[in-house]
Amino acid sequence: MDDELLAGHVQELRRGTVVLACLAVLEQPRYGYALLETLDAGGFAVDGNTLYPLLRRLEKHGLLTSEWNTDEARPRKFYRTSRAGARVRAHLMQEWRSLDRAIDALETETP
Repeated sequence: MDDELLAGHVQELRRGTVVLACLAVLEQPRYGYALLETLDAGGFAVDGNTLYPLLRRLEKHGLLTSEWNTDEARPRKFYRTSRAGARVRAHLMQEWRSLDRAIDALETETP
């Protein structure tokens, strides 16, 4: 098996699910680094160079809200899934589960 080829396909698969993972985790407010840690602890490693632009894009599209916490010595920007983001998350989860069932069905049909 070509490890580089496999790594490329795994990366593509993860790239397609990182939006769903972020929308799910950010039901509770988190700042970027805490989100990276939470995703990593859940077995979903994401690079900061991927995550931070994604968070800005999701916020621009209205799927996340953010606010600065300036009460601490080091101000942090906290993100949270918006109402629109929660609706998108629900649809994406439904689609994810549907795809999972379809792949399971295809796999069991293959001799």
